[in-house]
Amino acid sequence: MKLSSGLTLAYCTNIHRGEGWSETFAGLKDHALRVRDRVSSGKPFVLGLRLSNQALVELRALDALKAFRLWLEKENCLVAGINGFPFGSFHGVAVKEKVFSPDWCEPARLEYTKGLFDLLSELGTVGGAGTVSTLPGSFKGFNRDAAAQKVMRKNILDCVDHLARLRDRTGLSMRLALEPEPMGLVENTTETIQLFDQLRDEASNAAHVDQFLGVCYDTCHFALQYENPAEAVARLNQNGATVVKLHLSSALRLKPTARALQRLAAMQEPVYLHQCLGRRKDGTLERYKDVSEALASSSIQSLEEMRVHFHVPLNAEILGDDLSTTSDHLIGALDVVARTPGPVRELEIETYTWEVLPEAMRSADVVDQIVAEYDWTLSALSQRGVKSL
Repeated sequence: MKLSSGLTLAYCTNIHRGEGWSETFAGLKDHALRVRDRVSSGKPFVLGLRLSNQALVELRALDALKAFRLWLEKENCLVAGINGFPFGSFHGVAVKEKVFSPDWCEPARLEYTKGLFDLLSELGTVGGAGTVSTLPGSFKGFNRDAAAQKVMRKNILDCVDHLARLRDRTGLSMRLALEPEPMGLVENTTETIQLFDQLRDEASNAAHVDQFLGVCYDTCHFALQYENPAEAVARLNQNGATVVKLHLSSALRLKPTARALQRLAAMQEPVYLHQCLGRRKDGTLERYKDVSEALASSSIQSLEEMRVHFHVPLNAEILGDDLSTTSDHLIGALDVVARTPGPVRELEIETYTWEVLPEAMRSADVVDQIVAEYDWTLSALSQRGVKSL
């Protein structure tokens, strides 16, 4: 939906199964329209698409694209942006760190992302803008050397130049939005600024970095870094790593007591990567690739607090005596965009782990959960003077 201050609010359709286009489209016609009817009846409904590479290839077939455009018009739906982080399968199989593959060192990632932008330009965007969010270059665990990282930056700059050509041809000013993630090659404010500085130094046209590249600020990911949202967004914007999109999500938070760790152990699941970051009393951070690694570590006992990459529903502030969420970081980020949205145009609810949430933490119907998250978000925004249109 459209909001005051020029913002849009959507939910990311990566919560629904759909690797091929037919399954993806079926999910939109079922789930997305039921959400629309409950939160935005009679008004334009903004979609945050997730398209795998397979779905993109299938949609590019002329008849499929034409049918989709006609459906968007008929159902009064708009596309604000596309989630281009997961390239391949995202549900029902062990994804873990494979979600970072292919990374930006590989030509397949570049071609996939350029294809998403080409599609977005043909579908039309909201207000002549639009984003494709993507992984932060690579994954630290891939151990990409200096030469590979130089190729990575070259590919990102190639995509940025592609956006400049699209702007010249279509008039649309779209942005590639890098999404820092725990243990990604870029995972916090400092590393993000450093990457943007490197990209400007190596660009044939440094102005294109400022015009066509930005940051997708995921409130779960930055909360895991124990960053302050107002300070982080200000630093990013002031140093040319412009925040253009917010993913609205919360992480798990706990004190590593025996009972809390027992509850965390029961939440382990084989599909997604659940990076854990713990903070000691002196402020230093300990990083664990996944829950199993954290639980096996003796250093966990020295932590004052631990946060876990597990996107939990926005309206779930407390998960019992032992587990809570980083909803304070989410609220702090909403304070920022309500007060001074700056270049941010897209807000997107991104609780994609619905299928693997413990039963007590999720609604029986995914639509009920998404609607509850819309209600929570719209109430929080309304309290800050941002209204739906």
